Amino acid sequence: MHPPRFLPDVPLPPYSHVPGRTPHPISDPRGHSFGHPPEHAARPESDAWASCRAYLRGVDLFNHGYYWEAHEVWESLWHACGRHGDVADFLKGLIKLAAAGVKVREGRPRGVVGHARAAAHLFRRTAANAESLFGLRLDELVGFAEAVAAHPPISATPAAPVEVVFGFTLGPRKR
Repeated sequence: MHPPRFLPDVPLPPYSHVPGRTPHPISDPRGHSFGHPPEHAARPESDAWASCRAYLRGVDLFNHGYYWEAHEVWESLWHACGRHGDVADFLKGLIKLAAAGVKVREGRPRGVVGHARAAAHLFRRTAANAESLFGLRLDELVGFAEAVAAHPPISATPAAPVEVVFGFTLGPRKR
């Protein structure tokens, strides 16, 4: 069963990029996004997350196994907020969690552990100032990241065009 989509009007790519295995989405003419430059995101506001299409796009991509693509979307938001502060740390935690998903697909468990630990650290640091951000509970994110670091998932179908590798989904919700 697939998790719900936050932006069902935006199609998912035909494959999830795995470096060294699939065409680079942007720079390779065979890439799924070649010729479509990435959109420059506006500075995200944590209390207006439900209207932040870039953030929701990242959630959809992550939840459906497009970890490299989610990383790229969230990185644009991270840059838009200046790469400093609680929102930036939260976004960088999501970026690191997505990078752990890429490492699972690449079959690199040490990379999975390193990125997941970094994500847990960033979420824990952010949790010192907030219970939740962008509709996500920070204690749950810390738990997800720590579980991934403790028991790195293994790709069941490395050659698949898309694979969901985590046993959890991101489910932003209004409080």
